[in-house]
Amino acid sequence: MFVLSNFLFAIARLLQVVLNLYFWLVVVSVVVSWVNPDPYNPLVRMLRSMTEPVYRPLRRVLPLYAGGIDFTPLVVILLIQFLEVFAVNSLLQLGAQLQ
Repeated sequence: MFVLSNFLFAIARLLQVVLNLYFWLVVVSVVVSWVNPDPYNPLVRMLRSMTEPVYRPLRRVLPLYAGGIDFTPLVVILLIQFLEVFAVNSLLQLGAQLQ
């Protein structure tokens, strides 16, 4: 049982790190979008290639433009926070119960 418990702890921590990194990636992407960057800049292209696959389906389902402002990153940040609270904590509690 300790192996499964430790495995769940490891998955929870890994998920937490990935979600935290993606959170900061979205924040940086938003800040960069405010300065109207060169679309051919490698950093800008990398940011867009990493965030657009998540933004695109949300934009299709929810039209999140209001007054020229795109609220899709805000929804992504809220989803990340939800996943951190729900999924990570659920995995940690399940791992603790198996000890």
